[in-house]
Amino acid sequence: MIKLLVFTLVGIGAQIVDGTLGMAFGVTATTLLVLSGTGAAHASAAVHFAEVATTLASGISHWRFGNVDWKMVLRLGVPGGVGAFLGATVLSRISTEAAEPVTAGILLAIGVFLVIRFSSRPPLEIAASEKAAHSAKFLTPLGLFGGFIDASGGGGWGPVTTSTLLTTGRAAPRRVIGTVSASEFIVSASASVGFLLGLGSEFFDNLLIIAGLALGGVLAAPLAAWLVSRVAPAVLGTGVGGVLVLTNVRTLFKTFDIEGAPRTIAYVVIVVVAVALTGYAWQKSRAARTTETADPAAGETGRGSGDVDLAGGGAEPVQTASRSQGNEESPDSAEVPVR
Repeated sequence: MIKLLVFTLVGIGAQIVDGTLGMAFGVTATTLLVLSGTGAAHASAAVHFAEVATTLASGISHWRFGNVDWKMVLRLGVPGGVGAFLGATVLSRISTEAAEPVTAGILLAIGVFLVIRFSSRPPLEIAASEKAAHSAKFLTPLGLFGGFIDASGGGGWGPVTTSTLLTTGRAAPRRVIGTVSASEFIVSASASVGFLLGLGSEFFDNLLIIAGLALGGVLAAPLAAWLVSRVAPAVLGTGVGGVLVLTNVRTLFKTFDIEGAPRTIAYVVIVVVAVALTGYAWQKSRAARTTETADPAAGETGRGSGDVDLAGGGAEPVQTASRSQGNEESPDSAEVPVR
């Protein structure tokens, strides 16, 4: 019963992060499970099996709201599934002691990526009109890499694929997030098959973990929906990245027997930098909100040039030419979604 409670709390924490950022459920859950004493391969296997149901529901929801590009789902999800299967097979066939530093190293890299990505510059929103669609030559290696990192590291599909696609600015943010979420079902299912084949009967030792993660995710969903309207995604993304860096550096220090002053100094530096960058992200978000409140037209223009609310699904950019020209029409008539 106590273990179920622990895994449920892990699911709650991971779902809060994922629900507010649109990514990082696997990264957060795997890190917390490893810290709780779960082996790296078993932690990643449990997370991906639990995500089969959650990503299916998420994909269906995005499809109903018209946020999914099915051609991109196939071009991104199929190679992602291949990469996830390979990553799960590799992680399952190496010993727990060997897997722990490998997983920690991957999660550390993802944590650094999140800190830099969210503190320096929010994902770009597209220009007034959508550009040409991504080619299979671009999506195939992206899917393979994202899927392999996701399975071998216990997470990373969202941070790798969503951020990359948003930065290119070739599709509306809501379409990117919906497509990545739908394609993640293929990735999670493929990774689960790989872990099932790799771990054999040991896979069923994860049923309690899976149940706890699923229960925690369901309980945390309303709270995540409430937080998304009150905490800036840039702040959460930077903070989550800092936590991932700190926890996985701790694992690597333990693996390589790094103790004493170097370990303490490293911890202090990581905490100071993470707090500073989180504060910087908060200031940027606050300044953007202040500007938008003082001048709605400037806020819309600023958002089109850089800021986007990931957690809110990334609404499509809107035209504001009438406002800038002094048109006093109502907001509903002035803002027309660009198709």
